[in-house]
Amino acid sequence: MEQEIQQATAVYNLIVEFFVKYSFQILGAVIIMLIGMFVGRKVGSLVLHLCERKNLDVTLSRFIASFVRITIIVMVAIIALGKLGISVTPFLAAVGALSLGAGLAVQGLLSNYGAGFNIILTRPFVVGDTIQVQGTSGLVKEVHLAFTILTNEDGVDITIPNKHIIGEIIHNSHADTLAEETVGIAYHCDPMQAIAVIEEALSGIPCLQDKRPPQVGIKEFGDSSINIGVRFWAPTETYFQTCYAANAAIYDALKAAKIDIPFPQREVRLVSEG
Repeated sequence: MEQEIQQATAVYNLIVEFFVKYSFQILGAVIIMLIGMFVGRKVGSLVLHLCERKNLDVTLSRFIASFVRITIIVMVAIIALGKLGISVTPFLAAVGALSLGAGLAVQGLLSNYGAGFNIILTRPFVVGDTIQVQGTSGLVKEVHLAFTILTNEDGVDITIPNKHIIGEIIHNSHADTLAEETVGIAYHCDPMQAIAVIEEALSGIPCLQDKRPPQVGIKEFGDSSINIGVRFWAPTETYFQTCYAANAAIYDALKAAKIDIPFPQREVRLVSEG
């Protein structure tokens, strides 16, 4: 029993001696760390606001702000460790050795981060652009170091790892999506009149008035109709809604101009034998 009391007393004395000797260093390190985190957050916010005032890309602005904030926190952490008398040189060497092994184990993740860094620097697209890559298309909602999030008119979020974007063919139509329609008119109708009527109908749709002029012309000669091709740029956020409005406007305009939209016809001849 007496031996256990002596051991407990020794541990107590050791703890008291440690706090008496290092309490101010620990308190100073904690205060330095808290101040560094506060300063890093404030400086990051200031950098973000500065980038926004300079009209920099949203993704690039966020990346610069995050990089500045993390850099300040890391520098403060090194100072705090020095306050405790801990040398960071062996720690950095150990981190380097561990990073080599971890890098081999998470090559896929690192490739995503590398691709994300490439996207942020080269900026083949930005938030708000409409892109198509590997058969997937949508409006760019967010760009992160590891992945990019697309969205569509239905509000569905599509997450694409960045390594599947870099090195691929990217179609970037910015904020719009190309819509292609075909309207058939009867052969006895004047195609030039139909083209003029369709162009006038499209000019009356509000969301198309500030876009590139639509393209309307004879696309092909079908079996039962002259097919008029219609191409226009619709806002990606309301793509289907705009297409439906355009189809309704074209139909009403052709009907008002008495231009017929024929249905398929076949001529069948019966040949009697003998």
